[in-house]
Amino acid sequence: MRVSLFKLLLAVTALMCVAVAQEDRAPVQPNPYSHKVHAGTLKLQCKMCHPNPDPGETMTIARPATCMQCHSSVKADSPAIQKLAQANESGRPIPWVRIYAIPSYVFFSHRTHLEKSNTCAECHGPVAERDRRYKERDLSMGGCMECHRMKKASIDCSFCHKPR
Repeated sequence: MRVSLFKLLLAVTALMCVAVAQEDRAPVQPNPYSHKVHAGTLKLQCKMCHPNPDPGETMTIARPATCMQCHSSVKADSPAIQKLAQANESGRPIPWVRIYAIPSYVFFSHRTHLEKSNTCAECHGPVAERDRRYKERDLSMGGCMECHRMKKASIDCSFCHKPR
């Protein structure tokens, strides 16, 4: 019994160390932001901060005005929120460091994937558990094809690649 408990504690400790090491790979953003607080604790929906404008290919990153809907009164005295407020007042976007990017030769529609009941976490990982975001899922062609096979979606080349 003692050995099993020890092995369990060792495994949990190892997983925690891996999570910390992975979060250390997260790029430094121009302003701190915690998905763990916003999507986890507060249960905000992804689409609240990441709208999906027509035609639906991309999810956009929140503009300072979106953030200020809450932060004009929540933590307004924080230096990070004051920086956000200044960006909002000047009409400047925050130059967030992109984590994932879709190559220009790939056709990808977030809207289509969401309409097929895929979740954000399937491709982007457990975002609601992360203070700092980093690339944690394989969104290469191989990773996408593996998912398409598993979900019985087309793996025909022209399904994702624009013809020349």
